[in-house]
Amino acid sequence: MEPSVITFAVLVTLGGVAIAAWRMRKRLARVRRGLDIGSDRDPVLAIAALRDRASQAEMEVAARDLDGEAFAEALVQGVLFIDDELRIVRANGPAHELLKKSTGALVGQSLIEAFLNTEAEALARTASGEGSATGEIAVSGPDGPRLVLRARRVPSGGFWIVFEDVTELRRLQQIRTEFIDNLSHELRTPLTTVSLLAETLTREAEVAGDAIPLRMRDRIGKIEVETGHLVQMVNELLDLSRIESGGALGVVELVDLGDVATTSAERLRLFADRQGVELSVEVDAHVPQVRGDADRLGQVIVNLLHNAVKFSPDGGPVSVSVRSDGDSVVTAVADQGVGVPRAARDRIFERFYKVDRARVRGEAGGTGLGLAISRHIIEQHGGRIWVESTEGVGSIFSFAIPIAGLAG
Repeated sequence: MEPSVITFAVLVTLGGVAIAAWRMRKRLARVRRGLDIGSDRDPVLAIAALRDRASQAEMEVAARDLDGEAFAEALVQGVLFIDDELRIVRANGPAHELLKKSTGALVGQSLIEAFLNTEAEALARTASGEGSATGEIAVSGPDGPRLVLRARRVPSGGFWIVFEDVTELRRLQQIRTEFIDNLSHELRTPLTTVSLLAETLTREAEVAGDAIPLRMRDRIGKIEVETGHLVQMVNELLDLSRIESGGALGVVELVDLGDVATTSAERLRLFADRQGVELSVEVDAHVPQVRGDADRLGQVIVNLLHNAVKFSPDGGPVSVSVRSDGDSVVTAVADQGVGVPRAARDRIFERFYKVDRARVRGEAGGTGLGLAISRHIIEQHGGRIWVESTEGVGSIFSFAIPIAGLAG
C-alpha cells in the first residue's frame, strides 16, 4: 500500500476514534449528572481514554514502521539496526546482499559474525561513546570487498549502521594514483634537463649581451619561465597524489607556528620586494605549540603568501599573523589585492580550479593545485582552512590547527 494511502487511513481512523470518545464523554457526563456523581474523573472514562490513546499510538507506530521499512528497502545502501549488545535486530535487503547473506540470516548475529571483521564492532563502540562514527573496513579479509560504515546512536537505545560498497571506487582511485605517479616520474627527468638547459641559455644570453638580439633573449626567458611552471605542476601533481592516497606526514613533532610563519615569509621576501609588496609577520605572545609536520605546514604558509603577493598587482601590504583562538592556533594571511569573486569562494580549494588569470597583471597563473594541496595538509593535521574576501578590497586566507594535547 502507498505511504500516502496508509497515512490517510490512519487519519480517518483517528478521527473516528476522537468522535467516538467525544460522544462517550457526553453520555457519561449526562449519566454523572443524573446519578449525582461528584467525582472529577470517572473511572470508566479514564479507562476508555487510555484505551483510545493506546490504539492511536499502536497505529502511529505501525504506520511509521511500515514507511521506514519500505524506505530502507528502497535504498542501495545496507541498513542495520543494532541493539545495545551489538546484535543485529533489523536488516534491509541490500544489507544481506552486500554481506552475501541469505534473506533474514543477519538478524540475531553479532557485528563480528556479520562483517567478519572486528573493526565494525569497534566502530559501533565508538558511536556508543561519541554519538556517531565513520570508518572503512575490508570484509572477509584484506582482499575482500571494502565497505564504508556510518554508525549513529539512537537516544532510545541501540544504533543505526548504514554501509555501502566502495570497492570499485577505491580501485579506480588506485588506478588514477598510479597513472599520475608514473606520468609524473616519466616527465620529471626530461623536464629537469630542459629546465637546466633553459637556465644555461639564459645565463649565456646575459653574458653575450647585444650579440644576441633582444627578441631572442626574451624568448629564452619565456622558455625558462614556462619550463619552471611545468616542473612545478609535475611536483605538485606528485605531492597531491601522495596526499590523496593516504600518504603519511613526515616528522610529526611539536611545532611553533610563529617560527614557521617567520621562516616562510623570509623565503618569499625577495619575490615580494620585486612585486613592490611589503611583507610583515605578526605573532602573538605565548602562542601554544601544535603537533604536526613543520615542513608541510610551512608549505601551506608559503602557498598562501605566494598567492597573496601574486594577487596584489599594485603592491601594498601582505601580512601573516599567528594567534591562539580557543583550542586552536589560527594562522592568517591577509592582502589588499584583487580579492576572490563570490562565485569562486566555494570552489577555490578544489583541484585545478583557478581564478581568472587575466586578473593578475604580468602573471602566467598557477597550476590550480596549491590551495588543494594546502587543504589536504591542513585536514591531515585535524584542522580546517577557509577564506574571507571582498572583491577589489582583499582576502584573508586562514587555517586553524588544534593545540598540542587537545587534538583528536
